[in-house]
Amino acid sequence: MRIAVDEEKCISAGQCAMTAPHVFDQRDEDGVVVVLDASPAGPEQAATRAAAAGCPVAAITLTGG
Repeated sequence: MRIAVDEEKCISAGQCAMTAPHVFDQRDEDGVVVVLDASPAGPEQAATRAAAAGCPVAAITLTGG
């Protein structure tokens, strides 16, 4: 699995960071998503999929895995 984010789309809702905190965080200055692990493996993949699905503006794209 590979993760890509569109920072322009991100509205800093924080759903991703709450759903998959080992994979996503938010910048302190504006709350925009930060990817901590661009290729999560194992148990983090389910949380990553849920985080991408829960993004209110579809700013997270997953490919592979």
